[in-house]
Formats: sequence, C-alpha cells, structure tokens
Amino acid sequence: MTETGFPDDVTIIPVTVGHVVPLEPVYDDDESREDRSHLLPRERARRALSSVLPEAEMPVVGPESDGAAERGLVAAPRLARHVFRMADGHEVGVTVSGRGVPLVMVHGFTAEGFLYAQTLSRLVSMGFKVVAIDTANHGSTQGLPSGGANFGEYARLLGRALDELGIEQAFFVGHSMGGRVITQLCASEPERALGVILVDAIVGDAWDRLVNVGRLFPPAMAGVVVLLALDAMTTPPVLKNPEQALKLGRLLAPTLVGHAVRPWRLLGPAVSILRSRGSRWMLQRLAQEEIPVVAVHGTRDFAVPLQTAKDAARQAKGEFVVIDGANHCWPLRDPETLPAIVSDLLHGSFGQAYRQAVRDHGLEPDLARLDEVERAFYPPDAPIRAMTPKLEFARLTARRRRPAYSYDIKPALPQ
Repeated sequence: MTETGFPDDVTIIPVTVGHVVPLEPVYDDDESREDRSHLLPRERARRALSSVLPEAEMPVVGPESDGAAERGLVAAPRLARHVFRMADGHEVGVTVSGRGVPLVMVHGFTAEGFLYAQTLSRLVSMGFKVVAIDTANHGSTQGLPSGGANFGEYARLLGRALDELGIEQAFFVGHSMGGRVITQLCASEPERALGVILVDAIVGDAWDRLVNVGRLFPPAMAGVVVLLALDAMTTPPVLKNPEQALKLGRLLAPTLVGHAVRPWRLLGPAVSILRSRGSRWMLQRLAQEEIPVVAVHGTRDFAVPLQTAKDAARQAKGEFVVIDGANHCWPLRDPETLPAIVSDLLHGSFGQAYRQAVRDHGLEPDLARLDEVERAFYPPDAPIRAMTPKLEFARLTARRRRPAYSYDIKPALPQ
C-alpha cells in the first residue's frame, strides 16, 4: 500500500485548474429519485453538485463503467491521513479530502475513519470537504484522561478537535456509535450543525430501552455484542463482490491488528455504550433547532433494531431511509449506497441547507465556485486547510458500480 492508502500499482494524477469543466446546471424539480436511480455514480454526483452550486467545477475523473460488462478506469480522489496534535497535546486521527462545505464523518465502535475511505472519496465530488475524525481510543486518537466512560466526553473531544481544526459548521454523518456522538454534540451545540445523517445509529427510544434492559440483565447486551461481531465478520462481500471484499480487507487489516495488540483501548468506548443515557432530549433539541436530520437504517441490522431509526426520525422530525437487506456495517460493505443517498438528499432539504449555508457566508449559491466556498468557510490559518491534499486522483483499474442496495426515502414521521 502507498502512503495515501491506495494499492502500490496506482498512478497519482494531479488535477489542475485546466482539468476542470464547468457544470451545466441541472434543473430537475420535476425529476424524481426513481428518474435518477438509473444514472451511473459519477453522473449522480454531478447532478447533486449542480443542484447546490450550478457554477461549481467538477474535476474530470476519467472513464467510468457501470460495473456490468467492461472495466473502465475509475478515478478516486486522494485522501490524506494525519495525526493532529491539539493545544493540550491530545492527538487525534484525521482523514481529509476535497474542497467545499465541510462534511464530518464519525465511525462506529471498533472502527476508524479511514475504513470509510471508499465512501468518503465518492462524497468529494458533491462539493464537500470530507473530514473523518477518529474518536477516542480508536484509530490514531488517544484515549481520554478519564477513561472515556460516557459519551459526553467523546462529544466534547470531537467539538474541541473541530474548533482547533478551524471547522465552525458542518454536515455531520455518524455510523453506529458515531451517530450517538454527533447527536450529542449537535444537540449541545446546535450552531455547529448544517445537517445530520444518522447511519444505523445507537440513538432512539428502542435503543435506549435495550440499554436499560442490559443494565438489569447484562446477557441482553452480550447478545448485541455477539450480533455485532457476526455482522462484522460477514460484512466483506466475498461471494457477491470479491473485488470489494479484497479492498475492504486491506483497509480492515491494520485496524484488526491494532485491536489485537491493544484490546484494552476498547474498554472505555464499550463502557460508554453500556452506560449511555436516554437520547430523546437530543433528538428533540435537533427538531427544535430545525436542523435537517435523516435516519438511515438497514432492514437486516439485527444488532440495532430498525425501530431505533424510526424513533430517531420521529423525535427529530427528520426523514427516514430504509435500506432493503442491509446489515449493520453496510456502509463498509457497499461504498456506493451512502453517496447515492446523499446525492438524493442534496435535491431536497439537505440541498436547501447547503445553499443557505453558502448564502450565510456571503456567497450566492448560483454563482459561487468551490474555491470561493473554501475561502469563505475556513479561516486562512485553519489547520484543516493545510492538511487537505491537493485535488489529485488515483486512477484505478476498478469498476464503479451502481448501489448494491435499494432504499426508500420517507418523509418526516408523525410524532
């Protein structure tokens, strides 16, 4: 593997200003999600970006195959990994790529940000600077001095890291445990959030009840741990997509080795899950602040019940996305589905939030370009600007496929 995380045989191709093309605005008010579902991933991303920033430029990323017959060259933007040392000396793992409005992603229990590299790279082309931050005791982030036995400390650490990186506002995406962390942060400091996407997150009344039962009857939570372990083991699509299984295996290997060498690091996060308190007030606060929220959940997530996402969407007055046949770790199993969902959301409430955020920073969305958005959203001396790699793409002899899962976006559920 190269230092950038790509296989050794890739070619890194710098993308300069001369290699970008202005987008033709896509006015598709009458176009339904079903009308876009047949599009290849790159075209979906192009239309999503055009819907929020019509004058933005999209890098030319080479030919693309639909994954059915021919193998086309696919370009993936380079992601840079850093260990960021904060003012108090605490080290935090950060993965970053792209230009535009910040999108902060927080991983699930036992994972780390770079495991989502394939998904993150696809979100770059929608006008986001994607920033994945490792939570305490995961990846390259040090543990908390107190041991990290409650989620409030994880949320505060995430907030401090964003402040020192120079990210004042962002869209947030949280998977599993990461969903709880971003919910608590955004509920406590709602001015940070432009929108929140909860991916099989451990928030909602159904999850809260399960934790309460676990306190009285610990084997109940032990069963959840077993289900999560089985889910993780069956995540690589060995039979259906061996190519993706190999890529995911390469990403997972360092993480698994780290857990084997230092298993005690997971004790704090595990205890915080077992001791987590009710999340209803957090979700209701997001609703009160009118922050766009969408709860995304797989129908075959047996560890975190589907009802959890329904409860979360209802309490937050947000949208609810059901992914047919998806397990708990589906974002790792298929890197195409979440970007497809985000592209659809950008044609709705999240696109409105994106455009309003650009407008609030003194720019006109219909005229703004990505370099202008970059200057408006981050102070000149913001560390995250220096940490972001140049817009380069690794040209891979791999296939981009349409999303492996079908999904249904439902409107806000009644209280």
